[in-house]
Amino acid sequence: MMGLPDNLSPLVLLAITAIPTLERRVAVPATLPGTWTSQGCVTDNGSTRTLPGSTFAGNTMTIESCLAFCDSGSFVFAGTEFGVGPHCGNALTSGTANATSTDCSTPCAGNANEPCGNGNRLNLFWNGQTPPTPPAIVPSVGDWVSLGCYSDNVNGQGRAIANPTAVAGGSANVSIESCTTACFNAGFGIAGTEFADMVCAGKSSEFCGGPNRLNVYNYTGSGLTTAGSGSGGGGGTALGVFPVLSGLPTGWAYNACWVDNANGRIFTFQLPGSSTPNTIESCVAGCIANGFTVAGTEFSDCGNELVAGPALALESSCSMGCAGNSTEACGGPNRLSVYSSVRPIVTLPVPSAQTTNLPGKWTYAGCLREPATVKMFPNQIIWIGNNSALACMNQCAAFGYDASGVEFGQECYCGDITDVTKNNGVFGAESECATPCPGDPIHLCGDGNRLTTYFWNGTMNDWKTPANTGHYELCTSVVVPLIATVGINNKVTFLEKGGTGFPNSTGAYELDLSLASNFFTAWREMHIKTDVFCSGGVVMPDKVGRIINVGGWSLESTFGLRLYTPNGVPGTNSTNDWEENFEELSLQRGRWYPTAAVLSNGSVLVIGGETGSNASPQPNLEILPKPVGGDTVVPLDWLARTDPNNLYPFVIVLPSTHLFIGYYNEARILDPVTFNTIVQLPNIPGSVNNFLAGRTYPLQGAAVPLPQHAPYTDPMQILICGGSTNGAGIAVDNCVTIAPEAPNPTWTLERMPSKRVMPNLVPLPDGTALILNGAFQGVAGFGLANDPNLNAILYDPTQPVGSRFSILGSTIVARMYHSEAVLLPDGRVLVSGSDPQTDNPDGTVKYPEEFRIEVYVPPYLTQGFTQPTFTLTNKDWAYNQVVTITNVHLFQGTTATLRVSLVGATSSTHGNTMGARTIFPAVSCSGTTCTITAPPNAGVSPPGWHQLFILDGPTPSHSQWVRIGGDPSQLGNWPNLPGFTVPGL
Repeated sequence: MMGLPDNLSPLVLLAITAIPTLERRVAVPATLPGTWTSQGCVTDNGSTRTLPGSTFAGNTMTIESCLAFCDSGSFVFAGTEFGVGPHCGNALTSGTANATSTDCSTPCAGNANEPCGNGNRLNLFWNGQTPPTPPAIVPSVGDWVSLGCYSDNVNGQGRAIANPTAVAGGSANVSIESCTTACFNAGFGIAGTEFADMVCAGKSSEFCGGPNRLNVYNYTGSGLTTAGSGSGGGGGTALGVFPVLSGLPTGWAYNACWVDNANGRIFTFQLPGSSTPNTIESCVAGCIANGFTVAGTEFSDCGNELVAGPALALESSCSMGCAGNSTEACGGPNRLSVYSSVRPIVTLPVPSAQTTNLPGKWTYAGCLREPATVKMFPNQIIWIGNNSALACMNQCAAFGYDASGVEFGQECYCGDITDVTKNNGVFGAESECATPCPGDPIHLCGDGNRLTTYFWNGTMNDWKTPANTGHYELCTSVVVPLIATVGINNKVTFLEKGGTGFPNSTGAYELDLSLASNFFTAWREMHIKTDVFCSGGVVMPDKVGRIINVGGWSLESTFGLRLYTPNGVPGTNSTNDWEENFEELSLQRGRWYPTAAVLSNGSVLVIGGETGSNASPQPNLEILPKPVGGDTVVPLDWLARTDPNNLYPFVIVLPSTHLFIGYYNEARILDPVTFNTIVQLPNIPGSVNNFLAGRTYPLQGAAVPLPQHAPYTDPMQILICGGSTNGAGIAVDNCVTIAPEAPNPTWTLERMPSKRVMPNLVPLPDGTALILNGAFQGVAGFGLANDPNLNAILYDPTQPVGSRFSILGSTIVARMYHSEAVLLPDGRVLVSGSDPQTDNPDGTVKYPEEFRIEVYVPPYLTQGFTQPTFTLTNKDWAYNQVVTITNVHLFQGTTATLRVSLVGATSSTHGNTMGARTIFPAVSCSGTTCTITAPPNAGVSPPGWHQLFILDGPTPSHSQWVRIGGDPSQLGNWPNLPGFTVPGL
């Protein structure tokens, strides 16, 4: 029996030395060019940019190139966002707030070792200089007095100031002074500046209007001459300004002058700004480069058709000279000079909200106003160039959201109908939603802060809220577990990483729950030699059910092979200990975060991981036992490609004996001998707004095979729940299932009642699965998650898709990083661990190392029914063997409805339930005697140990351990080395 130090109680929590997280984080270079310094990660509003100055998109972005770009424009602030685009400015907009550094972890497109922000997040830099005075509306210039900011071209009715007038030095020299001077010289008493991107091109301290907005000035002096009649503009007078009729790319030709903005913009795409002044040739070339067949000059627009009810205009109204060639006509005020490679040009009517031919049960709800402080619906998807109301509805429905809204043309939002009430939603007039959808220009996609909104008319998610939810029961322990395994002696072994728990901890303990009433006898101290931090484990199929633990944190620990033989019976302390000798027995490759699995031939597969703590990948597998003088390592290029998001890959033996492998957001089927890929499965669905959401560590979800039922004709299905995204760590709120060996396998997606990263998934004896632990936000790793998910959920695969989740009880214990859950022989679930090392901003512990353990009592044990009993003598089964159980005693039902389940022995760590398997074999009864037909082969049931339960209606018995399939790889004779005890065959 283990003893505690005299000066410590079992409830004392001690500080530990932090262990570096797995995340090999991208990092800002320690030395930056010039006087630039990093200011950390800040929020970026999206609609109102934190840095409203110059920007461009580029696929070779680095922090250094961003700073150089902003230096060239004499900006004092610089920022990187979305991995590809720099932002520059001389002031930060109001509402900018600090964000966590993990929010800004998208690798730069040009240097994957540097962070370039994330969605609505900026890595911010400052060159130390005092920002210049922000721009302002000039109150007066000489005798010219500001009249304020005026709308222009309201509803397409024409310009507020009719005469475009050129300034000295061209458009690059526009300022309030140059504009008023030009208008004075032309004899006009009203002057206005527009199309200058707010800040004057010729004087950045002044505002010069914006699209359809004029800064207007009135001349109050007496020196004005009679107004002139020239039509000026960027190309001078109309005289000598012509369409381009030759020299265009093959197939392209001038079409006509068209009215723009009578009912909205008639092109769906506008080319980004360029340092090269626009010409017809550059506009056409830009549209061709973007895949369009129609081009128009006014703002340099592109499309494949003209939208919003276009109309032809007088040719004479397209008389403004191009900025790059004053002899070429580049449209005019609300006029477009149009060129195309197709004839005739398709013209589309004025767009309207789509109210008919809607998919599924969607109905049109109206034009919904965005709230002032938050987004109405939480999940944003930006589909530049192809967003439509239909596409948005289909995406929302696929991921279980019953509210869909489209906004700003290119933005799709998914949420719940209840969000509208929660956010005090108000529907506006239909006319407030006026922007056509870029992917469906005859229909509307909202407008600025306006959502064209659709609701699902029906129940999207039938989440059950039963009165009987089960409950948690709380206990104390002496260990902060990393790995939990139930042995065939019905005791639970725990392993902890080095530096966790008490200073004198030996790293290994065994819990006898039958002695739970006596804390000091319930816990037995055991010993390990190397650090098991982030290792893997499984119960082997030898006759004593040894537990094998593989890999570890660093150096020799990564090569660790540790074996434990469970012995003794409940009520009496066992005597065996862990056996380990690195010099005699080790893995062929060092591994941190590997998965272990028993194959159909009874050997042990060890796959994946990294070479050490935050080190290089180990993208391969190996087989144990290793032949003398041999090497069983097989390289896997797909693991190398998806590092580091593929650690602890999911490994499940399929009925064909082939292997299902799930890693990051991919899955495939492998041959169990050559380990070549047989089938590349479809990618695993991610989140509604991020298809790159991952399912394996560090974007940690959980996976188990769903139950197989005799006669085993239906293909096996695999369940994967939860996960997260890189960067902001938005937890996944869905489960997905697939039958990998079915014809044309596809993923079925079901939305969970809540988001969850780092969940545990426990197969229960009645065929359901318990989902618990984890967090609403973050990824796996020290200090990388927040907001614990305290609620347990039950998944029932016998119910229809969309009706499989039941919301169960809640705990008071945050189970974050390094939490475990295992099925106990009495049908309860033991819940343990949590070592997140997450602190508050003031340095105090936010989520402590968790010594407390719990048992979750599922609903089948809290409805007042007595658990059935039985007697079993034969506990070593061959395939297809008929086995008898006797003394079957049921307390509710009859043997006519009795079921038997076989639940595979598992080892739980990091959300990975290694060895999970559930089988419902054929059973028949006569009186109190029943016969069970063992599974037919090693595909349905790989060699190994199982807990056998009988079920009286919903209520399981206590289990008894049985072995199915023997020990075909003769693990019982391995390893025949000093320091190890082998059980034999």
